[in-house]
Amino acid sequence: MEINKMAGYLSIILGLVFIIFPMFSAGLVSVIVGLSLLFFGISAIFMGWNMRNEVDNAFPNIILAIGIIAVIFGFLFIFYIDALSFLIGFQFYIVGFIMIVFGIGGLFSNMTRVSTFSSVLVLLMGILAIALAIFAINQPVYIAILIGIVLIIEGAALLISN
Repeated sequence: MEINKMAGYLSIILGLVFIIFPMFSAGLVSVIVGLSLLFFGISAIFMGWNMRNEVDNAFPNIILAIGIIAVIFGFLFIFYIDALSFLIGFQFYIVGFIMIVFGIGGLFSNMTRVSTFSSVLVLLMGILAIALAIFAINQPVYIAILIGIVLIIEGAALLISN
């Protein structure tokens, strides 16, 4: 599909931008995380919607729910920067938890070999995000790098799966 290729290229480009320019202010980091969660949530919603016909268990619904929650948190981080500025250190926990659940959901879906591999990588990145949250609560800039890596992984998986 052409849309998967375009989404893969866009994910890789956004991932590189997040890795190359991680030194932004706390407000901009919150916007970047919000946009990342928004795109991640939209991707999860589409993935869960497409999986519901192919997989005969509850995991597509879990992926849909995680996608909706990620979209909600994405909008919160984008539009309520001042209200959520105290959460910047906890963004690692939020994003890490979402990545872990998304990775586990992808593992149980067993759609393709590439998606299983990318699910393992996203799961490991989620665990890494939780581990970094413990040590880097005062350095929220690392979340941009972590999300950049995840976007590159997901983009590469989209490109390879075609």
